[in-house]
Amino acid sequence: MDNVFIRSYQALCENDVECKLTLTHQLAEDWAAGLLQVDAAVAGQVETIEIPGRPAQPELVPPKALKKRKLTTLLGQQAMVHAIAHIEFNAINLALDAVYRFRDMPDAFLSDWIQVAKEEAYHFSLVQQRLQDLGAHYGDFPAHNGLWALAVETDHDILARMAMVPRVMEARGIDVNPGISKKFEAIGDQQMVEVLAIIFRDEIGHVAVGSRWFQMACQRQELDSEETYFEMIRQSGMAGKVRGPFLREARLQAGFSERELARLVAGS
Repeated sequence: MDNVFIRSYQALCENDVECKLTLTHQLAEDWAAGLLQVDAAVAGQVETIEIPGRPAQPELVPPKALKKRKLTTLLGQQAMVHAIAHIEFNAINLALDAVYRFRDMPDAFLSDWIQVAKEEAYHFSLVQQRLQDLGAHYGDFPAHNGLWALAVETDHDILARMAMVPRVMEARGIDVNPGISKKFEAIGDQQMVEVLAIIFRDEIGHVAVGSRWFQMACQRQELDSEETYFEMIRQSGMAGKVRGPFLREARLQAGFSERELARLVAGS
């Protein structure tokens, strides 16, 4: 019987885009069918993964080096869709890494993050297709590595990972999604509007997964989840930098409390 940690590692480290998508979907199918064992002892030591599986392109540059383009031009439209594709591609790796890395969590944790990986792969496929419809391909534009850099920074601690990736970075994606959707609607790109609606719906669930497991990890360590969340933000150097506006109803659905939202608004 195959091992869930080995299989998630294989998908995570796969460089070819289409192969990564296939491996991710097969992982989800085999896990759902009960074909994968959960045995950390045979999976080898958990490694820090400085560079996950990804194609040679896009070129990774500092965020400030990325050109700002108007969405009203074809090049700007391609660049924006490409940026969204890059986020979704990184999200596949982030979900796979959670499965591979945090081996002392219950099977339900694995189920949740395998499902997230499957849905992120679906999102990427949708955005990649729209990019191709516009005459471009994933890798045609430069991108930054901020999301994976945060994954490396939090690879030592389930609390830090759940706090900073789903509950900071991905939650920010929920906040900005409707505004980005309106921009695509304004230029008549209804296909991208529909893709963003799917991403918005699913990402609320993904952040809720992060919230649930963050809270459960806090309970295991007898920690106050709200105070620990803001302590994780402080330790990351992002205190006062988690900026709004915050999409209140969506964040409440994603597992944030009213008190957490009030403190985020206040800049705690």
